[in-house]
Amino acid sequence: MTLQELQQEHAASLQAVAGAGDAAALDALRVKYLGRNGLIPALVKQMKDVPPADRPAFGKELGAWRAAFEQALAERTAAAQAAAEPVAAFDVTLPGRWRAEGVPHPVSRVIEECAEIFHRLGFTVADGPDIETKFNNFTALNTAPHHPSMDASDTFWFDPETLLRTQTSPVQIRTMLENPPPVRIINPGRCYRRDTTDATHSANFHQIEGLYVDTKPVSLADLKSTLAYFAREMMGPGIGVRFRPHFFPFTEPSVEVDFTCHVCKGKGCRVCKNSGWIEIAGAGMVDPRVYEHVGYDPDKVYGYAFGMGLERIAMIKYGIPDIRFLYENDIRFLGQFR
Repeated sequence: MTLQELQQEHAASLQAVAGAGDAAALDALRVKYLGRNGLIPALVKQMKDVPPADRPAFGKELGAWRAAFEQALAERTAAAQAAAEPVAAFDVTLPGRWRAEGVPHPVSRVIEECAEIFHRLGFTVADGPDIETKFNNFTALNTAPHHPSMDASDTFWFDPETLLRTQTSPVQIRTMLENPPPVRIINPGRCYRRDTTDATHSANFHQIEGLYVDTKPVSLADLKSTLAYFAREMMGPGIGVRFRPHFFPFTEPSVEVDFTCHVCKGKGCRVCKNSGWIEIAGAGMVDPRVYEHVGYDPDKVYGYAFGMGLERIAMIKYGIPDIRFLYENDIRFLGQFR
């Protein structure tokens, strides 16, 4: 190849690089001119055949060609790669976005508020396991062996003596077994029952139960004043509260406690089954047979107990029409409670 032909190939290769449309075309040019069998390496090998008088000029032109080609190839390859990369979805020069901190779940908020309110009345918080014994969950609470709650259709049993607790009352039994009176506790926690899920029921839910036992006289009037104070502090002075006679195995006498329906404000709707009220708590004076199970003398101690659903309190307090909203993990729902 003559010097003139070498110069022509030099110019042609640079034009080819400039006109390459993508990375594949550029790689093909690299192989053609710089590969093991490429044109430039082949010409280097043929330098021995160039006339001695022309070798300096030929070698200088060949070196210049290689340097110019490699530079053009690198620049064009970088440009092709940049063009292939996706365009940034945001302007990196803008300041960072502020993201709000998370907020407590409504049930967690209610638990904290309940603990604070009852703390002002002298109650302390007690806790216990979710997996309980039959004795603590039923027998010690004076539940008859034929009671419907003992059936497998109502309770999650592991074996004849072990179950998922259906209430937080077993914590009261554990506390009395380990401590002499006076006892004044609340015990919030999760419970489990084979309930059909609807607007006000769930198979797993939260309760907060309270127990006050003392050697000094404690009456039903004390219980009513405690729950009325709790209702006003939790819901505000406008909340309606009513007490209805009822039966529970572990209290005698027993009452059910209702709060005004949050949806209809007492007028009647599907959530409250058109009654205007939502059942919140079961309560009463501790049955003497419960004292016998824990080793207390029923003739020397007095006390009351109560238990209420925390989800239902949250529904009333925050105007939540359906208990299922509390468990659907929708962050839009949580965003309402900032």
